[in-house]
Amino acid sequence: MSVGKKIKLYLVENGISQKWLSEKTNIALPKLNASLNGERKISVDEFANILNALNVDANTFIKNKVSM
Repeated sequence: MSVGKKIKLYLVENGISQKWLSEKTNIALPKLNASLNGERKISVDEFANILNALNVDANTFIKNKVSM
């Protein structure tokens, strides 16, 4: 699952609207929506803004694959 889709799922599970996230991050709603639907990639700056707005760690959306 893409990072955008994981963020979208997080929003749904936590009752957070894309409009709210758009306002908090200053990412235009159509641009945010396209990112969350996998139609465009999220920039590093946008990802950082999303993490700050949601007050979560990057590990919430990125799973580290460690092989031993």
